[in-house]
Amino acid sequence: MSRIYLAIAIALSMSFSVAAWAQDQSEEIDELRQRVQELEERLDQQSTTPESATTTAEPGLPTTADQPATTSGAPAPTSNKFNPAISLILNAKYRYFKLDPNTYTVGGFVPPGGHGHGGEEEGGHGGGFGPGDRGFSLDETELAFSANVDPYWFGFVQAGILDGEVDIEEAYIQNSGYVPGLLVKAGRFFSGMGYINEQHPHAWDFVDAPLVQLAMNGINYGDDGVQLRYVAPTPLFLEFGLEAGRGANFPGSERNKNGPNAWVGFVHLGGDVGFSNSYQIGASYRDTTAEEREFDDEDSLGNEIENHFVDLKSKTYGIDFVWKWAPNGDPSVRNFKFQAEYYRRTEDGQLEYDLDMAGAGPLEGPYKSEQDGWYAQGVWQFMPRWRVGVRYDLLDSGTLEYGPITDGTISREDLQQLREHKPERATIMVDFSSSEYTRFRLQYSEDKARFDETDQQLIFQYVVSLGAHGAHKF
Repeated sequence: MSRIYLAIAIALSMSFSVAAWAQDQSEEIDELRQRVQELEERLDQQSTTPESATTTAEPGLPTTADQPATTSGAPAPTSNKFNPAISLILNAKYRYFKLDPNTYTVGGFVPPGGHGHGGEEEGGHGGGFGPGDRGFSLDETELAFSANVDPYWFGFVQAGILDGEVDIEEAYIQNSGYVPGLLVKAGRFFSGMGYINEQHPHAWDFVDAPLVQLAMNGINYGDDGVQLRYVAPTPLFLEFGLEAGRGANFPGSERNKNGPNAWVGFVHLGGDVGFSNSYQIGASYRDTTAEEREFDDEDSLGNEIENHFVDLKSKTYGIDFVWKWAPNGDPSVRNFKFQAEYYRRTEDGQLEYDLDMAGAGPLEGPYKSEQDGWYAQGVWQFMPRWRVGVRYDLLDSGTLEYGPITDGTISREDLQQLREHKPERATIMVDFSSSEYTRFRLQYSEDKARFDETDQQLIFQYVVSLGAHGAHKF
């Protein structure tokens, strides 16, 4: 009988143990299921969250979103699967100019758009020198679409809208980073030459672009072609870039030829210095040819004339430097950014000077020039949302060799647009950002770009970002 009781006790004990073990296993399985469900929910949330939730939309604010979305500074592939991210940038200004902006020129430099007067927006990016129109104006509105095409490619389109006209500024595909360190871009894009050239106007730290940027690249030097960028697996950031393009934009021109008409190469080196400082150094080179590059001019008597270059070979060299400081790497309260760029351009070809001398017609002769310029600027965020900045621009129209001048056919004064001159400009600004999406800026400049004249310029600007917008480059 005792054996029966012992067997029953052992059976009950085993059943309780099995039940306890089963309960423990059930609890562990429920916990695992809960964790899997949480992970699935997080993945679904990330796949449906617009890019603006991870890289905040901002018109160039010096926050953590100001760090590069990719190592190349290109917009990062969107994270909302295949639904396009859409953004709209409003850029409005009020301008006061002492001198008439319709007479604006940068003495000694041929304007990118063929004429120096009028607004920067004339001719789109790469247009004229002009500072814009007086009074109130809604300048170019930027509309952008971006999305993943498939697991391997990402697409981006940005258009500028001004007074009912649409200009496709960028439209390209880019690989999604499946090849480590290598980015391939094909289509229409802003060149990686220099530092500020890749930035759209809403991302600038001042209302306008530096004079040397306008003189050497237009507002933004863009091209139709292919770009390769490679980031080396080194402790420091080391990037190499190569572009082959159509070369139809200033300083080149349409040549109706097979193969590239413009080559651009660049390299960037950067890194951190301690926890509070970071830097980037760059060098770039562009080689292009202009078959028929026209520009408007005036002779010494004020007569309007039209000149053009023939088979002009243009080579541009540039260096750029950026230094950023933020306490312990946190720029949200205080930060400082210093940047500077230098460009030198040499051109060699034929110039046809449209001057009717007693019925002699246009004068044509060999043309050669060397010109350079630079700018330096500093922007200080002294408290959250408030910044002040100072910038100085200086150009040198350099040396000029032109056949009709050399042989004494015409005097140097008759080539007023090309005579030696050193345009300069000093600028101060203060801006306030009410949020990551809105910025208000007041800027004052003393502009000595014209010959023997000083223009006083006061500009109020607001920039508003609507919708998803990727982070800006370093």
